[in-house]
Amino acid sequence: MRSFLSLLLGLVLLSGPAFSQTYDVLIKNGRIIDGTGNSWYYGNIAVQGGKIAAIGKLDKAEAKRVIDAKGLVVAPGFIDVHAHIEGDEMVTPTADNFIHDGVTSVVTGNCGGSSLDMARYFARLDSVKTSINVASLIGHNTVRRAVMGDAQRDPTVAELAQMEALVEKAMREGAVGLSTGLIYVPGTYSKTPEVVALAKAAAKHGGVYASHIRDEGDNVTEAVSEAIAIGRDANMPVEISHFKVTYKPNWGRSVETLALVDNARKEGLDVTVDQYPYVASSTSLDTTVPTWAFSGGRDSLHARLKDPVIRKQIKQQMADRLKEKQLKSFSYAQVARYGPDISYNGKNISEINQLKGRKSKPMEEAETILEMVESVGRTQMVFFSMDEKDLVRIMQYPFAMVASDAGIAKFGSGMPHPRAYGTNARVLGRYVHDQKVIRLEEAIRRMTSLPAQKFGLRDRGLLLPGMAADIVVFDEATVGDAAEFANPHVYSVGFKYVLVNGEVTVEEGKHTGVRSGGTLKSAEVL
Repeated sequence: MRSFLSLLLGLVLLSGPAFSQTYDVLIKNGRIIDGTGNSWYYGNIAVQGGKIAAIGKLDKAEAKRVIDAKGLVVAPGFIDVHAHIEGDEMVTPTADNFIHDGVTSVVTGNCGGSSLDMARYFARLDSVKTSINVASLIGHNTVRRAVMGDAQRDPTVAELAQMEALVEKAMREGAVGLSTGLIYVPGTYSKTPEVVALAKAAAKHGGVYASHIRDEGDNVTEAVSEAIAIGRDANMPVEISHFKVTYKPNWGRSVETLALVDNARKEGLDVTVDQYPYVASSTSLDTTVPTWAFSGGRDSLHARLKDPVIRKQIKQQMADRLKEKQLKSFSYAQVARYGPDISYNGKNISEINQLKGRKSKPMEEAETILEMVESVGRTQMVFFSMDEKDLVRIMQYPFAMVASDAGIAKFGSGMPHPRAYGTNARVLGRYVHDQKVIRLEEAIRRMTSLPAQKFGLRDRGLLLPGMAADIVVFDEATVGDAAEFANPHVYSVGFKYVLVNGEVTVEEGKHTGVRSGGTLKSAEVL
């Protein structure tokens, strides 16, 4: 108790009137929203050595750099808990799309896909230097593929032990938890006991279980229940990724899925969710093809597709699934990036099918899809499948975080989902300022302290003395997303300044080129 009181006294002293000294940065006259969810207040923030040194009136404080935040909001840097930046950070280390959206830290390795050698990955990040801080999960699909390839079967006892060892190794090297992508090959071939075993391996080291669940449509309640059960059995926190319900027959079922989460929390389970503020998702074109067709890897897929009988069977299943979704065509699926022919970017499958001179029928469009899947390893798509009412209902749930589900965008390349550029700004502009779905202070909490607490990022997410100086300064009246599906490569507006570890990375709305981000490892290895 004495040590806690001493720490509290120290924080109080730090936040009071500062002794005369010269700080690195002084942010003055802003409305401070500290990340707790509490109301804003006026004050000044002094930054020294990459940390917040003092908060208060600081009348006598001097600094090498003074930022006048009069009329602006000052908040902790945003933490995006669901990113996919692997590979992109080496190409565009400045991470402009995240930085311009107020994001100073991301958690990558989601949906079951990550680097396998976590120590090497963190070393590469530290070497290249990014503009954002990076934490990572260890991906179930990555681990399973390393041990079993794309086999559609249960692991042997020896294989399961090998996978457990890989998860534990990654956790010891700094991963913050285990992720699954249970609609993707090979994770989709796993059964619950396998996932529980690997989750327990991560739980030994204080990890979080983050899941892209098995189904977000007809079987969504069963899939949410499975994620909760895995957390219960492994005795670990659960994060359900990009929480939603898809396709018209399921619209409105967010009432059911949120009730499952809420009941789990009442039971004492630490279950939270994240979402992006759009009614369209984005993933691979492969997900429109039955997963059994990929068993054994892409070579096996190609062999199956050469068999006319099997090819027709695959197309029929695709057409049947379309009918189950109450859709008449694949026009809901829009190409974001198709390497063999960039003219496809921005067009939907029905339009591409017509360009090929085919009839506007599901079986014909399924053939077009199979041709595209055959020609390239992965085609990134945008799928329009959700309802705004479900989106708003989930956003109003107090344990729903904001996340982009995006990578580092290469400006001007392809037609990516606009969430890569505008996720946080869209929440602040459209849903806070315009529609008043949630309070500004509550939105900031969902973007800062809640994700920091969930993933154990102990010195992030709050504006307090001693915390890392990840800070955003924005105009509440003008902040908003500018990226659209038809024109996605547009940065968010309204962010005047962004500091990462005390360094000014955005100044008057422009990226300075500073790369002061670092790796964020689990508390166990710190």
